[in-house]
Amino acid sequence: MGQKVNPIGFRLAVSKDWRSKWYASGKDYTDKLHEDLAIRNYLRKKLVNSGLARVVIERAWNSVRVTLHSSRPGLIIGRQGKEIEVMTQEIGNLCKGSQVKIDIVEIRKPELDAQLVAEQIAVQLERRISFRRAMKRALQTAMEFGAEGIRLRCAGRLGGADIARAEGYRQGKVPLQTLRVPLDYGFAEARTVYGIIGVKCWVNKKEDDGSGPGRPSGPRPPRGDRRPPRA
Repeated sequence: MGQKVNPIGFRLAVSKDWRSKWYASGKDYTDKLHEDLAIRNYLRKKLVNSGLARVVIERAWNSVRVTLHSSRPGLIIGRQGKEIEVMTQEIGNLCKGSQVKIDIVEIRKPELDAQLVAEQIAVQLERRISFRRAMKRALQTAMEFGAEGIRLRCAGRLGGADIARAEGYRQGKVPLQTLRVPLDYGFAEARTVYGIIGVKCWVNKKEDDGSGPGRPSGPRPPRGDRRPPRA
């Protein structure tokens, strides 16, 4: 059996940041963890067609800040901000009366966001579009918008087949074990009449020049010039 790791968790504290930023201990940790899960489930169901990619939750003493990364911020705000007021009140009830503030960050290029690409393919599969056509179109679109590489994988009863299988496509460079590469990962499920089809997406937006913290940029000196000068 292959040993697999979540690409986001694998890169935490290296090139990715946590999506829940708070500290608690004992019973408070359990309560706040379940509140975070309830908030994410509520937002996922309410903003299903709003291009929601990520939800970042930050907590202070008695306040909760929720940051929504979306490609369609106008649908989230609503007319005269009514939708924001409703969501603020609902999330406040889930957090047991804590002060809630909602921020919205617009995603400029949704074609390069792995979560949005996976959700778009899942929507096309639910509309009975061929999975090969949907995947190849997503590959072509991401490369046209400047991606260094993209990898897609669909698994399930593809095309209504009796036996489930997995099929994937890759274009460009997608190094999964190089931590300095800003790799984005997304997962979505397509609920078709034949069953659930899982969609995974990896997007390599841009590769660094190899100069990590404390390492000078540019070409490395020849091997013979690395020795310190003699006294």
